[in-house]
Amino acid sequence: MKLSFNIDDIITGKSRLTDEQALELHHNASLHDLGSWASAVTQRMHPEDYRTYVIDRNINYTNVCTAKCTFCAFRRDHEDADAYTLEYDKIGEKIRELVAINGTQILMQGGMNDRLPIEWYEGLLRYIRTNFPTVHIHAFSPPEFVEFERFFNLDVREIIRRFRAAGLQTIPGGGGEIFSPRVRKRIGLGKCTGDDWLRVMRVAHEEGMNTSCTMLIGHIEFVRERIEHMSALRDMQDYAHALSDEATKRRSDGGKDSDVVIRRVMARWPGVFAKSLPPHPSSLRRSVASSLGCYTAFIHWPFQRENTPLGRAKEWDPNVYGPFDESTNDDILRGRVVRMAGADEYLRTLAISRLFLDNIPNLQSSWVTMGPKIGQLALFFGANDMGSVMMEENVVSAAGTTYRLEAREICRLIRDAGWIPAQRDQYYNVLKRHDGMDSPDLVPNPNARTRNVKKIDKQFIGSAPGLDDGADRSVKVQLPLLGEAR
Repeated sequence: MKLSFNIDDIITGKSRLTDEQALELHHNASLHDLGSWASAVTQRMHPEDYRTYVIDRNINYTNVCTAKCTFCAFRRDHEDADAYTLEYDKIGEKIRELVAINGTQILMQGGMNDRLPIEWYEGLLRYIRTNFPTVHIHAFSPPEFVEFERFFNLDVREIIRRFRAAGLQTIPGGGGEIFSPRVRKRIGLGKCTGDDWLRVMRVAHEEGMNTSCTMLIGHIEFVRERIEHMSALRDMQDYAHALSDEATKRRSDGGKDSDVVIRRVMARWPGVFAKSLPPHPSSLRRSVASSLGCYTAFIHWPFQRENTPLGRAKEWDPNVYGPFDESTNDDILRGRVVRMAGADEYLRTLAISRLFLDNIPNLQSSWVTMGPKIGQLALFFGANDMGSVMMEENVVSAAGTTYRLEAREICRLIRDAGWIPAQRDQYYNVLKRHDGMDSPDLVPNPNARTRNVKKIDKQFIGSAPGLDDGADRSVKVQLPLLGEAR
């Protein structure tokens, strides 16, 4: 396939993929080519012989939420019979179970519960830090922080400082969805704008905290809006890097002065800088924390439609609605039609994100939504990390997804793909390489699954898989019971 630009310059890092070029790749490049190019970039950025995973627990501390996102099956109102807010002790029980399997962190998110004061959150963080000092606290997504501003009548900078003092260490990228106002006002009723999501993360980086970032695909968004979403993330990562003298030395914007980068980003995304600015933006690099934060990882996944209001929308049929992208069809524009994303679209978007997000070091596989085999295949389409063992997950599973993997299964997927599995922490530091016989996937499984077969008589059990017992129970299709005399 002939491209209008030199893809080799993108792969080698000599130039950046533009928004227009990313769209060209999505619409014209083959899936095979995209995988090859993304794998080459991943190998350049991560030449090591291992691929990573983390053992954590997703604790959803409350399901009460003021937002009414149409893609969510998890939220509840205060009055609902199954509404809950976990007590500190119950959260502690969950963390103890995590520690028992050598887990290292919690991913703690919840609905936006307007009846919890800031002291409740500070007390929870102190409780976890005091009782589980070795567990990393990765908690509270940007939409939660934006609602905290409203609930507590405080700026997000003050809230982040107070939470960090109480024990918060990093912030997850939940609630990113798609930043486009057209999309967010249709699917994220009552949830923060894209600008506010980016603003929370900007402040977190200025305050010295690392974060992750996310994107939800396969609903009402246009491909162009996915690219715009990634473009905003890349620009804000440029901004975070420009704040750091060390990062300035390795920036990828052609050697421009960091102040030029800051001004460029602020001019392109004015809404992100409309609030929560330090007193003197012109001297921002000298006024923020001495240790700067940034996005450490990007994760995207497809919308899961089961049990959700948006899931009741009609499936896009080009014969009925015409082209989806940039459509003028009223049903598409109003979010009455969804274009779901399967494995091909997931991998295509993953590969493009690896080519586009040249300043975000890690991409996670989304096996929780895509299943273990596509999750493994993601390692050949730009992902360098298998994400989390995730001994608990409630939000996505409420929408119908039920995939669960233990450490031995994740390690096996990584090893079968050709890498050594390695357990990491939230900062992507390797805690343990599994290159010995004590690896979770190489140790004999004491609880190995066995086939449930019927016993025919004292001599024979049921037939081998794929064979019929036959009316005469012929010895030819029977398996002798071990240890039985014939």
